[in-house]
Parts: sequence; C-alpha cells; structure tokens
Amino acid sequence: MARITKKRKESVAKVENNKLYSLEDATVLLKEITYTKFDASVDLAIRLGVDPRKANQMVRGVVSLPHGTGKDMKVLALVTPDKEEEAKAAGADYVGLDEYLEKIKGGWTDVDVIVTMPAIMGKLGPLGRVLGPRGLMPNPKTGTVTMDVAKAVAEVKAGKIDFKVDKTGIVHAPIGKASFSADKLKDNAMELLTTINKLKPTGSKGIYMKSIFMSSTMSPSIAIDVKFA
Repeated sequence: MARITKKRKESVAKVENNKLYSLEDATVLLKEITYTKFDASVDLAIRLGVDPRKANQMVRGVVSLPHGTGKDMKVLALVTPDKEEEAKAAGADYVGLDEYLEKIKGGWTDVDVIVTMPAIMGKLGPLGRVLGPRGLMPNPKTGTVTMDVAKAVAEVKAGKIDFKVDKTGIVHAPIGKASFSADKLKDNAMELLTTINKLKPTGSKGIYMKSIFMSSTMSPSIAIDVKFA
C-alpha cells in the first residue's frame, strides 16, 4: 500500500466531508491544500445530467477564460502559403502544411491545438485516427476551422479553451494554475460554469448540473455547490 505523506494528510483534513463549498471559498481552500513544488494545474470536473450517446444531449463548446489557463498553448497552424505570415504574427508556434501533415501521419502530435482553414479539412480527414483520440482535430464549432486564422490563433494563446462532455457525462476542463490568485481562479471557474449552463440541451431532463468538483494536481477534490454562488 502506498504511504500517505504528511502534507497529503494535512490537505485532506482541511476539506470537510459532505460539505458543498461556494466558488469563493473553494478557490481559497484550494490554494491552502495545494502542496506541489511545481505550479500545479487547477481543473473542474462537472457531472451533467445528459446522455452523450444521444445527439440532442451532447454538450460541447468554447470559452475564453478571463485570466487565461496559465499554460503556454502550443499552436500548429495548417495554412496555405498566403496565410503563413498572418499565423506567425498571431503567435502560432508551428506554421506550414504538407510537411506537418507528413509529421502527423508519422505520429507527431506535440501540440495543444491545431488551427486550419476550411479548404484544408479534406487533407486532415485521413489523419482522424491520429488526431481524434488526442482531441486535436480542428472543428468549425470550436473556431479552429476558419479563414480568420490570426484571430483563432490569438484567442487560443489568450486562454480560449474548448470542452466536451465525455461518455460518462462529465466535462473536464482546466481553469488556471495554483499560482493564480483565488479571485482569478474564481473568475475563470464562473466563466466556464456559466457557459456550460447556457448550453443545456433541450433533450436533457431533470437536474442538469449534478455535481462540480475542483482540484489541483495531486490535491484532494473540493465539492462545489451546483448553484456555485
């Protein structure tokens, strides 16, 4: 059996069992129970009352976090030559087309987001088995398939994320880093939760948001009131 460290025991002891915290209290507490030596990621896990197997109950969207994610997102812009300078100026880490398509075909996926143009999507289709499982396939619904490549790249770099309910009905999404102030984490969490609330499918009956948990890397989870006031 793995040994529980002293810091882990102290962190667990600070979280009250069966208590639902407000967002304000949860973000303050999270900073107290995060003990990693590195700048831990902070995430939300939201269980929704939907059946993702049904098309009319799928929840997917994008949100621009007010204070960003704290992570330097690596962006690949798959564009035609006339758009390359535009993509580079906007901050894309990798810019090109055929050479990167070949690299991806060989298994290279060392990026966080891929932005491309409608005319190029046909070339990406055969790479679905590589990109799909990693969540890297560009999608018009998330703004990563567009003619305004510069805007798409800039938004990703500024903290725009996309989220999607998984097959168990849970949305997992990052809302910042442990080094963020409690207020910034609260603002980011509120923006994400408000956005998800607005996306309630018409096919979803009963309770929509069933539970919300906040945690940082290796920290205990904090249960948040679904009213998140």
